Amino acid sequence: MMEVQKIKQRFGIIGNTYALNRAIDIAVQVSPTDLSVLITGESGTGKEVFPKIIHQFSSRKHAPYIPVNCGAIPEGTIDSELFGHEKGAFTGALSDRKGYFEVADKGTIFLDEIGELPLSTQVRLLRVLETGEFIKVGSSKVLKTNVRVVAATNVNIPKSVKEGKFREDLFYRLNTVPILMSPLRERKDDIYLLFRKFAQDFAERYRMPPLRLDENAQQLLKNYRWPGNIRQLKNITEQISVIEKERQIGAENLQAYLPASDENLLPAIYSDNKKQEQSFSSEREILYQVLFDMKKDMTDLKKLVFDLMQKSGDASDIQKDSAVLIHKLYKEHEMDLIHNPVEVPNSANITDSHDSDIQDTEVFVEESLSLEDKEIELIRKALEKHKGKRKYAAQDLGISERTLYRKIKEYDIN
Repeated sequence: MMEVQKIKQRFGIIGNTYALNRAIDIAVQVSPTDLSVLITGESGTGKEVFPKIIHQFSSRKHAPYIPVNCGAIPEGTIDSELFGHEKGAFTGALSDRKGYFEVADKGTIFLDEIGELPLSTQVRLLRVLETGEFIKVGSSKVLKTNVRVVAATNVNIPKSVKEGKFREDLFYRLNTVPILMSPLRERKDDIYLLFRKFAQDFAERYRMPPLRLDENAQQLLKNYRWPGNIRQLKNITEQISVIEKERQIGAENLQAYLPASDENLLPAIYSDNKKQEQSFSSEREILYQVLFDMKKDMTDLKKLVFDLMQKSGDASDIQKDSAVLIHKLYKEHEMDLIHNPVEVPNSANITDSHDSDIQDTEVFVEESLSLEDKEIELIRKALEKHKGKRKYAAQDLGISERTLYRKIKEYDIN
């Protein structure tokens, strides 16, 4: 335990929960080996500290340590960044270039956001992990490297494996030693400790007295969900330190800086019993679900109108009831993604006769089923909203910046 406390002081780690101490202990134990390590956890939980611990307590500590954010490198250049390229390998390759795996020889390379790697790059990475061999882009010469790989991700890799987005063999090769970072909401006793540390740091930076929270504010801080984890807590502490003139903060003042939980902001689609929540891995699945729900509702509407027509009554009453049903249906499914004009037959087409059979009512539905058009429309709206800033547009759309860049190029969006 004494060694864990020293590591916390050295690397600026705040907290005393068992899960945090266990993660540090695993990192120290695995450091002397060359085993690959996969660090998983939500964004903002501090995963980037653990590769540094592993490197500093290993025999490679005097060799290079190179952190690489895989999600920030465009798909077309990531092979060149990781493995290097030969002169003339592609347009703009004016000279030979060493990749990170060649530069980090005998050292440690940290691959952050490993879940964003393209499948073709995953094949190259698997070869490096298994044999230590790689080939530069545009070359046929096999090179060797001796690199310790530590990877991190906030993506559910087993789910990505099932969806065909991540290679299963690479996952097992990286996951030799797993380290799980708990979200801040599961470290409630650490939240106020972190707040005090951040408040003291910002007080020294901005030359002002540190913030203090009353009991109600401390309880509110502890009970908040913190979807952005430690990163969000640090940002909010800085906001309050700069904006608030009073150094004693109450619950009411603190509440103004805590945004509504993400669970309340996201659209939710429910099953027929209205109880079971559904989750979607991509915006494409949401579009599919909405289309299927609308198609089912149109079928139900036709049946309801037909049942009304079979009842005895005046045709005008039937038309009025149908209009009410249609209005109610569209109020429940009012969305910007799909527009479905429905034409209901007027009373002149409905015969109230005892000698003739009542014919079924035809409902004409015009639907735009092009997912490509909807994706283009959503991307344009997000880019306009954020004035062309792709980083914030990607966050708004719930996709990575690299995926947004690829879609912009694919759809030729200006």
